[in-house]
Amino acid sequence: MTHTSGPELRRTLGVGDAVVIGLGSMVGAGIFAALAPAADAAGSGLLLGLAVAAVVAYCNATSSARLAALYPASGGTYVYGRERLGDFWGYLAGWAFVVGKTASCAAMALTVGAYVWPGQAHAVAVAAVVALTAVNYGGVQKSAWLTRVIVGVVLAVLAFVVVVCLTSGEADAGRLGPGVPGGAGGVLQAAGLLFFAFAGYARIATLAEEVRDPARTIPRAIPLALGIALVVYAAVAVAVLSVLGPEGLGGATAPLADAVRAAGVPWLAPVVRVGAAVAALGSLLALILGVSRTTLAMARDRHLPGVLAVVHPRFHVPHRAELAVGAVVAVLAATVDVRGAIGFSSFGVLAYYAVANASAWTLDSRPVTRVVPAVGFAGCLVLAFSLPWVSMAVGAGVLVVGVAAYGVRRGPRAGRDR
Repeated sequence: MTHTSGPELRRTLGVGDAVVIGLGSMVGAGIFAALAPAADAAGSGLLLGLAVAAVVAYCNATSSARLAALYPASGGTYVYGRERLGDFWGYLAGWAFVVGKTASCAAMALTVGAYVWPGQAHAVAVAAVVALTAVNYGGVQKSAWLTRVIVGVVLAVLAFVVVVCLTSGEADAGRLGPGVPGGAGGVLQAAGLLFFAFAGYARIATLAEEVRDPARTIPRAIPLALGIALVVYAAVAVAVLSVLGPEGLGGATAPLADAVRAAGVPWLAPVVRVGAAVAALGSLLALILGVSRTTLAMARDRHLPGVLAVVHPRFHVPHRAELAVGAVVAVLAATVDVRGAIGFSSFGVLAYYAVANASAWTLDSRPVTRVVPAVGFAGCLVLAFSLPWVSMAVGAGVLVVGVAAYGVRRGPRAGRDR
């Protein structure tokens, strides 16, 4: 039984809204941010990496859907870990999610700035954070409506890119060959980086308290969003690889814009830049939603300041949590270069899903039903420790800081309990 002390959120989201929010989280981050470093790690083996990332994401999605239907409260794996494994594991998942995704928010904001006005990327990033925090403050239905518009624009741009690349005279299927310069390690590193792009389906679970009929809606919405994103990713990856080749893609700073130029359609490059900015905005919007809801759940249990556990009486949103998250992201976007945040964010999110799979393992003792969480748990650990060593070191260090904070907070309480 979940314990959601304090006011609850209003259930207004259906299957379509939940799918759109998940797509807005995934498509924006992955296509424009993760393909190039994945190609740099694995060459054309990034397609294998995409498949590996998709398998792990599917396992995580299935585990998350089962848990979210059983525990339809804000917080996602923070709630699942707490209810199935104990207070500490829920806290660890929540800490990994909030810290990792806050860095990811800043990375997405700076992506917007880099595409909209490269010379003033930090200023544009801060403006984007302020604007989207205001949208979220007005209610989750407004956020879902805006995300629907953003997803439509991005998918249209990506469709143009795929068609232009695959029908151009520059497309060469030979560039999709099996050459993998980094070997199995390169494929796994590419999978870890590309997993960052799939993590958006978690937003559906973290919004569970605002979903209508969560036992039916969430298990349908998560696989739908994941499946659509996988088809989009695969089509774009094949199209861009066929034009640029592994080396060209691995060295590109704006791979989709470079691909349409190489395909002989330079006028489409500015459109792609706009699409990239819009995609990053959609991802940022959904990320702020997810982080603020997990912050709300942790504040309700006093793992974070209780002042954040307040729901606005008119808009029915966790407005203090949203403002706090927006403020932290704005400061990061104004002061820090977070281009390396993808690896750090992936490490935190993989730790988060490891707890989700461990929680799902406890739902049923039948070996057949435990295959998915077992594969998901093992996959999360393998991908986390296949990331660049800096990402692993920083990620592990931040998790240790969180554990220490938990121990300090629990010490006085343990004494009182005795």
